[in-house]
Amino acid sequence: MDLQLGMCFDRTFPPAFVLEVAERLESDGVDQLWVIEDCFYTAGISLAAAALARTERLTVGLGILPATARNPAITAMEIATLARLAPGRVLAGIGHGVQDWMDQMGARTPSPVTTLNEVITVVRRLLHGDTITFDGRHVTMRDVALDQPPELVPPVLAGVRGPKSLAMAGRVADGLVLAEGTGPTYVRQAVGQAGDPQPFRVSVFTIVCITEDPRDAYRTMAPFVGDLCASPTPNVRAHPHFGDIQDRWRDRAEEGLVDMPAEWWGQLGAIGTFDDAVAHVQALHDAGVNDVSLFPAAEVDVARRQMDDVVRLATALR
Repeated sequence: MDLQLGMCFDRTFPPAFVLEVAERLESDGVDQLWVIEDCFYTAGISLAAAALARTERLTVGLGILPATARNPAITAMEIATLARLAPGRVLAGIGHGVQDWMDQMGARTPSPVTTLNEVITVVRRLLHGDTITFDGRHVTMRDVALDQPPELVPPVLAGVRGPKSLAMAGRVADGLVLAEGTGPTYVRQAVGQAGDPQPFRVSVFTIVCITEDPRDAYRTMAPFVGDLCASPTPNVRAHPHFGDIQDRWRDRAEEGLVDMPAEWWGQLGAIGTFDDAVAHVQALHDAGVNDVSLFPAAEVDVARRQMDDVVRLATALR
């Protein structure tokens, strides 16, 4: 599959901004928009519907629907509706959800991996037109079928990180969504832990910060990398120089990160010069990534300017 490039819609953006972003990306030839659903910010399904309704070509990804926030039959209904409104233009990401958030709203499950397995299994079968009777640890239903399953079934991707979740995703999902901080090393590791199934779609969110002087980008992104060092996730720990990065952060805080070699930054995001960003995205694609969606700054005015960078990258990588 050819590389598909896109942009993420930050959870804090005002909902109406999604119309401007979707129309701009489509008009300038960018492939995808991923809408971010985190508790308790803006909702993914409604943002996706708005973006799809205002475009004709743009693919819209749901990143990431928490498995227990909706009944899986309702999740399947929502995805099917989007897929019938915009055939072939929907990617559906489902994940565990942040467990503290799930606890806040009474939706925490004692076994997140088992629950996500059941949810993805049922959602995929419903989307494919099956009638489902299911008696699992978290999911139960009797004789449920969608009245209007999609003619073009969208891929259901698992937004996961850990080895048990990745192995589960390889058995039941159509692919993966990997979070910010992912480099090519982790992509290969994650696909391997999923069992290297074929076909298997891999989508990656990656931070974008492009400047003429790369040190300006490094200074801007040093707090982000510091946060990664403070609470490292498996994708960050897979960085070939993670131990050295943590040592720099502990010894000299953010100033120690600014001095990191460019190739270390290249494993963390599209950070540095425009050529550095191109190299980062290309390295992800070479590692087996199908979709790269660039994560802009949370400030709307900055994100507007960064759309120019997304468009430039989409043009350069065609």
